[in-house]
This record gives sequence, C-alpha cells and structure tokens, in this order.
Amino acid sequence: MKTAANADEFLSMADQFKLGELVTEQPHPLTETLSEQAQHDLPRAIATLKEVDRLALEQMAEYAGGITELATAVGEVLAAGGSVYLCGCGATGRLSLSLETLSREGMLLPELAGRVVGFMAGGDAALIRSLEGFEDFPGYGERQLRELGFTEDDLLLAITEGGETPFVIGACEAAATLSRHAPWFLYCNPDTVLARVAERSRRVLENPTIRKLNLTVGPMALAGSTRMQASTVQMLAAGLALEHHAAPEKIPAALAAFTRLAMETDWSFIEEFTAEEARRYAEGEQVLYETDDYGITVLTDTTERAPTFSLPAFENTRLPDQPPSLCYLCLPQTRSADEAWATLLHRAPRCLEWDECRAVAGLETLLGFDISLKARLHRASETFDRFRVTTDEKGVALHLGGLRHTLPVAGAPLLHRHLLLKLILNTHSTLVMGRLGRYEGNLMTWVKPSNNKLIDRAVRYIRELHHRRTGQEADYAQTARTLYRIRETLAPDEAIVLKTLEAM
Repeated sequence: MKTAANADEFLSMADQFKLGELVTEQPHPLTETLSEQAQHDLPRAIATLKEVDRLALEQMAEYAGGITELATAVGEVLAAGGSVYLCGCGATGRLSLSLETLSREGMLLPELAGRVVGFMAGGDAALIRSLEGFEDFPGYGERQLRELGFTEDDLLLAITEGGETPFVIGACEAAATLSRHAPWFLYCNPDTVLARVAERSRRVLENPTIRKLNLTVGPMALAGSTRMQASTVQMLAAGLALEHHAAPEKIPAALAAFTRLAMETDWSFIEEFTAEEARRYAEGEQVLYETDDYGITVLTDTTERAPTFSLPAFENTRLPDQPPSLCYLCLPQTRSADEAWATLLHRAPRCLEWDECRAVAGLETLLGFDISLKARLHRASETFDRFRVTTDEKGVALHLGGLRHTLPVAGAPLLHRHLLLKLILNTHSTLVMGRLGRYEGNLMTWVKPSNNKLIDRAVRYIRELHHRRTGQEADYAQTARTLYRIRETLAPDEAIVLKTLEAM
C-alpha cells in the first residue's frame, strides 16, 4: 500500500517534473553508440567525447557578452564591499563549492578570497555523498541562503544545469527580495522550452528583478548527465566572471584560450588509464585516488560516479556495514578528517545541523568520510591501487600502476588547470563505466531515481527502451507504478531501469 501511495503522490505532481523536452535531457546524436565504443573502440570513444566538448566550448563564444556583463556585476559588488554567493544542486552545487575553493586558493586576490561563498543543497556533506532529495524543496534554498548571512549588499549566482531545480529557484527568488543587487540565474536550456515545461522556471524567466544567463550548448554526451558539458560551461562562465571581475573585457580572449588549451591537449593517453581502471574493477579490485593539489576536482568526479551509475557511494567510516565504493579519495599530506576537509575546502566545513537532516548532512557525518592519509588504512584490507594526481614541472601528472602522463598546463591559470582536469576525468570515468556496462548507447540505464527529476528520467528511459524492443508505447503512469514497485525489492547492484523493463 505504501508503494502505491508513493507512486500516486509522484504522479499527482509528475507534470512538474516531466523534463524530456529539455535539451539537457535529450540524447546526443554523436554518442548513440557510446557504450559499444567504450567496450570495443576506446580511441574512437575518446575522440567522440572530445568532439562533444569541443562543440560545447566553441558555442560559449556566443555567450561572451553575457559573461562579460556578469563579470561587471561581480566586480561592482566586490568593489562595494559585498560578497558573491554561488549555489547549486548536485553537479552545480559542487562547481559552486569548487569556485569558492579556487577563489581561496589563488584565483582571486587574498583580500577578496573570503568574499566568495559557495553552497549546495544539503550543505558540504552533499559534496562527497549525493543528497539529491534536498533539491526538490525551494524553501531549503532560501533557508540555506539566509543562514549563511546573505545581505542586501551581496550578489547571488544561482546555477542550475537544466534551469528547473526547485532548490536553486527558491534561493534565487529569495535573493531577489533580500538584496539590492539583482541575482543572476545561469542555466542551459532554451527559454521557450523551459517556460513551457516547468511553471517554476517560467516564473523566474519572467521576473524582471532576476538577471538571466542562458548557456545552452546542446545535449549532454550521456543523456541527462549534466555533470559533463553543462557543468563545464557553467563553471567556466562563473569562474571567468570571478577571475576577471576587475577587467571584464578579457572574457572573450579567456574563453578562446581555454578552448584552445582543451582541444590542443592530447587526450589519447586516456585509453590506457581507462582500460586499466576498468580492468581492476572487473577483477574485484578498488582504486584510491590520491592528490594534494587537485582535491576538489578529483572529489567531484569520483563522487558523481555513484548517483550517475548507481555505484556504492563513498562509505562513511562511522557507519558500519556499508559496501565499499569502487574508488575513494585520499589527501596524503593530511593526518585527520578535520585537517583533510579544512585543506580541501580552504576553510572549516559548513554543514546543516537542522533537526530533520543532521544525521545525513551534519558535521559529524561529514567527518566520517575520512579522506586524510587514514584512507589508506581504511582500505588496507582491500585489494587496491593508487591513482595519483600530482604536480610536476610540466603540469598535472597522472599515475595509475605503471602508467604515467602529464597534462602540459604549467603556467596556465588555476581555473583552466582544474577545468581541463575535469574534462579529462569526466571522459575517463564515463568510459570506465561504459566498459562495465553501466549505460546502453547513451542512456543511463543505471540511473538512481532518488528525486522527482530522476524518477521522471528513469521512467522516460524505460519507455524509450520498451519502444525500441517492442515497438509499443508504454503508458507513463503504469511505468511509474512498476518502477516504484521494483524499487522496493531492488538489490544494491541492480539497474532499476533494466529490472523495471524486464518486469514490464
């Protein structure tokens, strides 16, 4: 009865989350056979993903004017003594925290670094273990914004890949009433489609007190996987606006420079790294990612693998009997969880101590994810190898087993170095998962339906695969009810899309 009631509750509001028309949810025409390429032709798969990134980055030249205006707004607020806040959910939440971290690390002058504040749905604990349920509540966005001390002198950059996330919209609409500076809304879908699909989005788009920056760059390489191109271009846009707030006229050249850096870099080395990491997982081994200089970017990629591909999430050392994640993070120069998190974020953690969510989002929970040198001891009983990301005289050095490669980025701006590493790791991890059979074509058959948007996505994929295999259209409501029923009996390592499809 409870399963049926939950399904009924979702269906009663499903129209608010039927997002299949959005460009960011569409399958990309260049990646229709990505899973086959990942398993049988890695060089072609790498070239395909690089091409999708190229198209997205080159599209950004058309948005240089808007990014320049954003940089001007950022500069005015910082010059007047205000702070710049960035917020998002999931991938955009992690990029918001990443940009705060880079600002503290040297992207901005030291006297300005503390005036960039990033936050995400679920607080800092959501950085390492996805808490997607938070994004369905606009009130949480406003609540977190207020608790962080946002004032009339501050500016909010509200970042949502699709442009429809309730949490981000809640924060954005609150900022429009709290500050004398109009908040900026960054998103990656055409206005006409977005306004038609989601009333909450239309409300923002029609609000004259909110400024908009549309960064539509086409479908994602893996359908709906906005951790890839959407979060890349949004991090690039917001990052350049922060970096060049005192000289916005430099934005067009900076966009072109990063595109050249990314496309002139040789990506072919990824083949060996992908084959090696996938082999280790297939043989029951694990990988410990170690870095001291690129922790925020490495953590973002490794964390986002779990919800995208239904993998065991990073386990918390304070919670027993959790299955080990395929990979984990270690900052080897730190000796405790407290030190590791302070080093990673360049500040003390900010967690949610609300009564209703302290158990999953509080500081005690976050510190249970011990990413210090102790992570090696935590993994000592497992068979694992280290994937090290270090700095050498030429740039960013990658090591896995006997493999070594350096990305030649010495001298490049800090933002560019992290963004290039993001592109490389996104490509690598996506193809590792392809070799392990975690998607079909370019559809995320292992998507974890943990919030309303992802439930709709799973239903759409089930219906699409059902049509491909039977030639018949499956009813949306019936598919959703079957998914809810299957979810109650789903084993930890089963694909809910495929299992529901089988049941139908």
